[in-house]
Amino acid sequence: MPSVDPTPRKILVAIGGNATHPEDIDGTSEEQVDVAAKTAQSLLPLTMLDNELIITHGNGPVVGKILMRQILTRDRIAPMPLDICVAHSQGGIAYLLMQAMENALRVADNPRHVVCLLTQVEVDENDPAFDDPSKPIGEFYDADEAGRIGEELGWLMKEDSGRGWRHVVPSPEPKHVCDISLVQLMSRRGTVVIAGGGGGIPVIRGPKGERHGVQGVIDKDLTSALMANVLGCELLMILTAVPKVAINFGTPRQRDLDLVTIKEMRAYQAEGNFPPGSMGPKIEASLRFLDGGGKRVIIAQLEDVMPALRGETGTHIVIDDG
Repeated sequence: MPSVDPTPRKILVAIGGNATHPEDIDGTSEEQVDVAAKTAQSLLPLTMLDNELIITHGNGPVVGKILMRQILTRDRIAPMPLDICVAHSQGGIAYLLMQAMENALRVADNPRHVVCLLTQVEVDENDPAFDDPSKPIGEFYDADEAGRIGEELGWLMKEDSGRGWRHVVPSPEPKHVCDISLVQLMSRRGTVVIAGGGGGIPVIRGPKGERHGVQGVIDKDLTSALMANVLGCELLMILTAVPKVAINFGTPRQRDLDLVTIKEMRAYQAEGNFPPGSMGPKIEASLRFLDGGGKRVIIAQLEDVMPALRGETGTHIVIDDG
């Protein structure tokens, strides 16, 4: 794989929900603080470079637990609608990341600031996704558990990429990231900006510009691609739980991808290599970013940020020659 410029000026890093809340933890506050600290250490070399750096993050595991917590206490405390649950998850995750990243910078004697922006994202109220829930959130269940929980709580449950059953909710397309100019202003000043968490809080815009929350969870990677294009980022890094993207996954013909062009990736996509509940949204977001003017996408493990940036690992998707 050819070497990569280690210091692109404008970078957006999208951290997967399972990187902020791995499947193998109970989700205690202490565990989440520890996970945030480890995430901050992985990102530290990147935050110490001279760049404009924006961080987005997933929220699927966390917002699912917020919903479950509400269901279990619904006889005593009035539940919140899903858009407010997204806001709660966005704020809580960003707070832990912001604090952990600033702590890591201070220990390294670096004065750079980190801020988080509670982010609304406009969607189309007529988006067909509202009639076809597909976004998995929360924990995995076996088929029997999913059946019982779905019947008891009125949740739609679907099988997720062979890993188990999960609660699914509408996932409308992101159309406009509200207050994106504030993200741009702060990042240009050298501040690391955490924004668009969980895909953003889904809202619709009225005829006079008034906004109202709607029930759904926007895909974090699609929002990340939109933000990166609007901000003029050269590089989109999608950090997840696997070191590289693979085709023919789980078969004897499985093969990891290193350097791939848009044309090649579209062909793999058309062959059905990337399931909707797994790698599918990441690949779609990557292609949208490159079609929108981006230069390179890197999909890699969180722990491999700098090796991936140097071109030593990860899957690199680039524009076609000519």
